Amino acid sequence: MKITNQKGPDIPKAFIGLFIEDINYAIDGGLYAEMLENRNFESLDVYGGNGKDYYAKHDGLYAWEGTSPAVELEAVQGSPVSVHSPHYLRVTCGQAGGGFRNRGYDGIYMRPGIACRVSFYARCARYQGSVTVAIVKDGRILLSETVALRPAGADGWNRWERYELELRAGQEIRGGRFAVLLSQEGVVEFDFFSMIPEDAVMGIFRRDLAELLKGLRPGFLRFPGGCVTEGATLANRYRFKDTLGPLEERRFNWNRWAVEGNSGENGYHSRFAHYGQTYGIGFYEYFLLCEYLGAKPLPVLGVGLACQYQSNERIEPEDPGICEYIQDYLDLIEFANGGPETPWGAVRCRMGHPEPFGLEMVGVGNEQWETPQSRFFERYTLFEREIHRVYPNIRLLGTAGPELDSPRFEAAWRFYGENAEKEGFTYAVDEHFYTSPEWFLTHCDYFDHVSRKTKIFFGEYAAHPPVQQPEKTPERNTLGGALAEAAFLTGMARNSDAVVMTCYAPLLARMGYAQWSPNLIWFDDKAACRTPSYFVQQLFSQNLGDWNIQLAGMELPCQASYDEESGELVLMLVNASAQARRVPVLFDSGWKVLNGAVTEIVLTGESDSNINTLGEETVRPVSREISLSENYEMRPFSFSVLRIPAVKSGLES
Repeated sequence: MKITNQKGPDIPKAFIGLFIEDINYAIDGGLYAEMLENRNFESLDVYGGNGKDYYAKHDGLYAWEGTSPAVELEAVQGSPVSVHSPHYLRVTCGQAGGGFRNRGYDGIYMRPGIACRVSFYARCARYQGSVTVAIVKDGRILLSETVALRPAGADGWNRWERYELELRAGQEIRGGRFAVLLSQEGVVEFDFFSMIPEDAVMGIFRRDLAELLKGLRPGFLRFPGGCVTEGATLANRYRFKDTLGPLEERRFNWNRWAVEGNSGENGYHSRFAHYGQTYGIGFYEYFLLCEYLGAKPLPVLGVGLACQYQSNERIEPEDPGICEYIQDYLDLIEFANGGPETPWGAVRCRMGHPEPFGLEMVGVGNEQWETPQSRFFERYTLFEREIHRVYPNIRLLGTAGPELDSPRFEAAWRFYGENAEKEGFTYAVDEHFYTSPEWFLTHCDYFDHVSRKTKIFFGEYAAHPPVQQPEKTPERNTLGGALAEAAFLTGMARNSDAVVMTCYAPLLARMGYAQWSPNLIWFDDKAACRTPSYFVQQLFSQNLGDWNIQLAGMELPCQASYDEESGELVLMLVNASAQARRVPVLFDSGWKVLNGAVTEIVLTGESDSNINTLGEETVRPVSREISLSENYEMRPFSFSVLRIPAVKSGLES
């Protein structure tokens, strides 16, 4: 292999990014640090499948139970804290010391010394006494705090009151239950419980997961989906306006992934049927997360189509109802960037962020494809015209559907190609592809010959190993799959004049709650696991230079770039085989390699079937300093990054 003196295309700063969708309990039950499930008694039990007959039953007591037969729990309506969450809990306690409890997600986990902030609303219907908030396990109270409830006023009117307290564990607690115990008999109403660890990032994001995302140094963050954007029905779609304002004002929604795995065999009702969206992480929190990560926001909204995999429901382009969907784009951009004098900019200011979020790009639809019914090309043209009429500088990202090299994929590219001369029509087209490691390994040159007229956003991809690995567990995230992804990434990075943005998907999965695999990060109540694929993404994001260098005589997947700040040539090489490889590394005359150690970072393992688990990360990068000889020895099953101090001179563009 020869490192030539020819400069290749510049590498965008936002080349490696992240995509977070609330699949696999990634947000509720995951990144959102809330520990209680169904905290506001709005849970829905969802049925349906085969692209039709979706319906939901209210199940307000889901995840809650009384502590004894003397306690009656009811999810009722009447005079709620918020009309947007009409149900609340009415407790009739026939025994002092009785109460109710919440199981959380797999039980309550508390780290020693880390307090959890607890809040709730209560209203005394027929009650004068206190309540004890406790963490219980195996019939024992492990820690507790007691607060006196304010009785009804002198006028007899019962008012909702908000209470706050702290629970701090002296030792680790796992598998606990959150309990509320009444000191007297009587009737009390409750709503909007919350329990969040004090170390949550910004008081919102589970710290270990947020820090793992930050460690990836993403250039952008795509949100909220994925299929969640569209919904299994249009009523079920992700409405960004429902996610703004005080938490109490946010309307609960069932999750499109609640119907995953439904079939006639299970009565179109799966174990995920209560998977819901509280919107504790809504669009405001999403923009805050982008700031924390240092990532550009890339929101995606719908275009009047429900998920094309799940439904044929749609609003036709000529229907006046399509204006609501277009207006959502305009209002979202105003929310992100508008001043306090604008209606939606004022909403952002009231929520605590007077400065604009600096939104530059928006995705128009998720994984849509053209059919005589969907008329997606007509929709995109309509949305592009109306968005650019008000915001001409916003970059729009189109979509080419769910796979490569199919008739619908080719039709999409004909559409964008025919409109490529229209200024700003499409900044980049979102391509999605999930397939075998072998395909990725043998198609590293896939983007070498694509058109440069319209840029590519390779927005969802992952190598899916053979099905003999257990489904929906970290065992699906093998080293072999990660090496295949690394190999394909070298081809995308070499062609960064065509492929301007990339991201792996899905990002997060809670153990025992996954609807999809493989995933980049697995976690449970206590810990998180970085997969081999995580480290591939991290090595690329941390070691991409400013511009490519042309290579000659490539025998293995590889890519070279130059880092202006560090003055280093960065070489990435992948050996996915079971044999060691000797790679000659030669330099054209335009390079002067400086004296000094070369930094070598290697991700490898004994077998391509190696995995990481919550208990042990056996596959992780190892860094050392080496002397670079004419031949570089590559280990079997390895991804190597070499940072070589070098001076560039006489380079040709």
